[in-house]
Amino acid sequence: MFAPAAAARPHKQAPPARVPTRLVAALCTACFFLGVCVVNRYWAVPELPDCRTKVNSDNPGAVMNQVSQTREVIIALDRTISEIEMRLAAARTMQARSQGLSPSDSGSDQGSTRARLFFVMGIVTTFANRKRRDSIRQTWLPQGQHLQRLEKEKGVVIRFVIGRSANPSPDSEVERAIAAEDKEYNDILRLDHVERNGSLPLKIQMFLSTALSIWDADFYVKVDDDVHVNIGITRSILARHRSKPRVYIGCMKSGPVVDKNESKYYEPDHWKFGTEGNNYFRHATRQLYAVTRDLATYISANRHILHKYSNEDVSFGSWLIGLDVEHVDERSLCCGTPPDCEWKAQAGNPCAASFDWNCTGICNPVERMEEVHRRCWEGHVADLQAQF
Repeated sequence: MFAPAAAARPHKQAPPARVPTRLVAALCTACFFLGVCVVNRYWAVPELPDCRTKVNSDNPGAVMNQVSQTREVIIALDRTISEIEMRLAAARTMQARSQGLSPSDSGSDQGSTRARLFFVMGIVTTFANRKRRDSIRQTWLPQGQHLQRLEKEKGVVIRFVIGRSANPSPDSEVERAIAAEDKEYNDILRLDHVERNGSLPLKIQMFLSTALSIWDADFYVKVDDDVHVNIGITRSILARHRSKPRVYIGCMKSGPVVDKNESKYYEPDHWKFGTEGNNYFRHATRQLYAVTRDLATYISANRHILHKYSNEDVSFGSWLIGLDVEHVDERSLCCGTPPDCEWKAQAGNPCAASFDWNCTGICNPVERMEEVHRRCWEGHVADLQAQF
């Protein structure tokens, strides 16, 4: 009865074979879970013990093993990134020098080059030390147009170095005050760094990184805000080493590693320096020191993995101790205040930096900076005005 209709069906083209929808869904789900398992196995941080999957509860050691593997991966990636940064910086430098350009801008987005400077000096300060900054501005730091001329004609940049407050809001009283001061004098370098106790080694690293990103110089100099600096003598000292690629200049010292917790200079990592009674390696005093561009670049590129000891000067020296670096012990960078620096200036050997050892800086710097400047400067004010 239905034969004729059935006979007509062969004339229609049969639809192509299709994979059942349920099978497709099952395959997708299986692939998804397989991918999750693979990713979790090699990349994800292991679950905490609170999650307690059956595998972890049966084998607690697996958790610690995965944590250890994850840490090793992170450390390896960190080292790789640092190595790539160093190679990139070196490649840029070689390319720029081959073209007779300043190496710091060989890879800049603007495609322009900056003039090669002599040195950048960062005067490390804090929010609370406004009076110290003003005493420096009124004595040994050239002001106004003189500061601009010093940069343009002598290739010397000098800035007060300060980070951010714990409350970086523009409405913060501290932030408003430092912004107004910078607007008035235009001599402050702000860092992406929160000012707090015990963070000075990190602050020095951030200063080098920030200065390198802004200025291309032969030397980068760090000085404290309670030290008197003779800019002319500092220039002459650095000039003697300008042709050297890896130089660390400062008043070199050593001393006992302090393992007494109650001491101001207590070193929590004292055990790393050997048995009780051992001394630190030779390093520059923290009041003023300088490094060449290659060393500043090295510290900047590796700042995430360079260990920070309790004391800033020890930390800085440790970052260079294993490198092929020339340590220059320059005693004129650690003269005393009058009469010491005064006698040396009268004898024709003016000091580059003066401070009191017992105060690790000039004692009462706000009150005494003008006196130290007047008695220890190598010439008269007229000579100072003439050199700018």
